[in-house]
Amino acid sequence: MVGLATPAQAATSATATYAKASDWGSGFEGRWTVKNTGTTAISAWTVEWDFPAGTRVTSAWDADVTNTGDHWTAKNKSWAGSLAPGASVTFGFNGTGSGAPSNCKLNGGSCDGGTIPGDNPPSAPGTPTASAIGDTQLTLSWTAATDDKGVKNYDVYRDGTKVATVTGLTHTDTGLTKATDYTYTVQARDSADQLGTQSGALTARTTGKPDAGSKIKMGYFTQWGVYGRNFHVKNLDTSGTAAKLTHINYAFGNVQNGRCTIGDSYADYEKAYTADQSVDGVADTWDQPLRGNFNQLRELKKKHPHLKVLFSFGGWTWSGGFTQAMQNPAQFAESCYNLVEDPRWADVFDGIDLDWEYPNACGLTCDTSGPAVMKNMMQAFRTKFGPNYLLTAAITADASNGGKIDKADYAGAAQYVNWYNVMTYDFFGAWAAQGPTAPHSPLNTYAGIPQEGFNSAAAINKLKAKGIASEKLLLGVGFYGRGWTGVTQATPGGTATGPAQGTYEPGFEDYKVLKNTCPATGTVGGTAYAKCGNNWWSYDTPATLGAKMSWAKSQGLGGSFTWELSGDTANGELMTAMDNGLKP
Repeated sequence: MVGLATPAQAATSATATYAKASDWGSGFEGRWTVKNTGTTAISAWTVEWDFPAGTRVTSAWDADVTNTGDHWTAKNKSWAGSLAPGASVTFGFNGTGSGAPSNCKLNGGSCDGGTIPGDNPPSAPGTPTASAIGDTQLTLSWTAATDDKGVKNYDVYRDGTKVATVTGLTHTDTGLTKATDYTYTVQARDSADQLGTQSGALTARTTGKPDAGSKIKMGYFTQWGVYGRNFHVKNLDTSGTAAKLTHINYAFGNVQNGRCTIGDSYADYEKAYTADQSVDGVADTWDQPLRGNFNQLRELKKKHPHLKVLFSFGGWTWSGGFTQAMQNPAQFAESCYNLVEDPRWADVFDGIDLDWEYPNACGLTCDTSGPAVMKNMMQAFRTKFGPNYLLTAAITADASNGGKIDKADYAGAAQYVNWYNVMTYDFFGAWAAQGPTAPHSPLNTYAGIPQEGFNSAAAINKLKAKGIASEKLLLGVGFYGRGWTGVTQATPGGTATGPAQGTYEPGFEDYKVLKNTCPATGTVGGTAYAKCGNNWWSYDTPATLGAKMSWAKSQGLGGSFTWELSGDTANGELMTAMDNGLKP
C-alpha cells in the first residue's frame, strides 16, 4: 500500500493503493484505489507515479490518465472527486510491460508508508495497557512514539481493524461484548502523514457473563450466492444481519474419497473482491494470501467480534460421500481437521458442521451403514477437534413412525455435539407435482396435513423424547417459500399441475420476492400461505417467525437457524424477527 496526503490538506488523510488485477503476458490490468482515511471530505484527487522504461498505460477508465515520458498522472472524473471520510473510489487501466509503479504521490503529498527524504517515520508507541475494564468498554493507554518532526496522531486497532484516530495517549473503546477477548495495537502518524511501526499487541477481556437466557441465532451463508444471486458477505453487514447473528454456517465443503474437500475454490478463497464489494471497503490485491468468501468472513469477524463461523460439509447434493468416509471415522475426521485448520484460513473458522442427508436412510442417495454411524461419526470428530471446538450437525426433522429420526442414533451422538440444527422445513413441496398444497415448514399439525409427523413440533418433541436436551436443539426456519401452479383452491389441500415459476428453480422463491409478488393470504399450522393467480405459495413472514421464536423459547430450545440468509430483504426483515423473538 502506498498512502498519500497533501500538506495543503492537513485535516485530511488519504491513501492510494495499487494492485495488479490480472496479467496475460502481453499486457496487464492495474487498479488504484483512493480512500479518504481522514475526518474531513476530500473534494478532488490526483494520483501520480513513475513507471520504468518500457511499462506504460494503454487505456484507462474511471479517471483521466496522462503522461510525460515515464511519469503518469491520474485525475478524478467529475463525478468521482468528492470523497467523504471513509469513502473510496477505484480506477483502472490496461498496460504493457512488467514494471511496478514507484514514487507515488496523492495530491502532491508523499506516500504514507514510505519515507520523505530528510523526514523519518515515527517510532512504535509503547504497548497499550487496559484499565477501567467493564462489560462493554475499556480504556487504553500507551506511551508516546517519537519522531524527528513531531507526532500528529495515533490510529487505534481492535482485532486488526482501525477503530479510532486520536491525538492523545488514551482511548476509551465502547460497544463491546461481555466476556469477550479483544486485541489492540496502536500506530503513530507524523505531520507528513507517514505511519510508523505498530506497537506491541495487548489482549484484554471484558467483564461479565453472557446474558442469561441468550439464544443461538445461526444462518447458513452459501458459497454459490456470490454468482447469480450477487449476495456477498458484505450484505450481512449492510443489512444489519451480522449484528443479530451469533453464528454463521458456511455452506458447503464437499465429502469425496473418504475425506473433506473444498467445494468451490474460486468462491471460497480465490475470488478477488473490489472495494465496493468488500466488508472493509478495501479491494483485494492479486498477490494477497487469502481472498474470496473466506477473507470476507475474516473481515466480517473483525467488524463483529462476537460472530463465530462454522465450516459446513455435505448438504443435499454432497452427502453421498459420507458413507465411504465413515468406513474410517478417525481418518475422515483427520482430513476435515486438516482442511478447516489450514493455516491460510484457520482463524476464520470456530467450528465444523456435518450436514449428512441422511445417515442410515435415504436423501439424494441412500446409506445403510447402520444406526450407530451417527454416534461413531460425532465421537471421532470430537476426539480429533477437542473439547473447545464447535461441533454441530444438521439433522432430519422426519418424525413419522419409523421415519428418518428413528433410523440413526441421534441421541447417542448428542453427547459429542454442541447442538443440532433440526431441518424443520421442506416437509412439503412441488416435488409432489399434483399436490396437495401444504406449507413447507408447519410449526404444528393441522387438519388435512398430508403426512403425520411432518411438522416442527413433532420433530422437536420426538428428539426430546429420545433423551436429547432441549438446549441442544435449534429450530430451523426458511427464508424462502415453496409453491405450485395450476391451483384453484385458496386454502391448503388443493390440487396442482406442477411447480410454480421461481427465479432460480421451479417451485422455489426467496421471501424478499414473495412478500411483494404474492403476499400472504392466510396461515395454517403456524406458518403463512398465499394464493395469487393460479399459484399457491407457503413461507414464513416476520409475524409467523416471531410466533415460532416464542414457541422455541417456551420449549427451552437452544435457539434457531435459517436456510439461508440471501432470501431475506435488504434490511433483514426476517433476521430482525428472529432476533426480536429470541430475546430474553
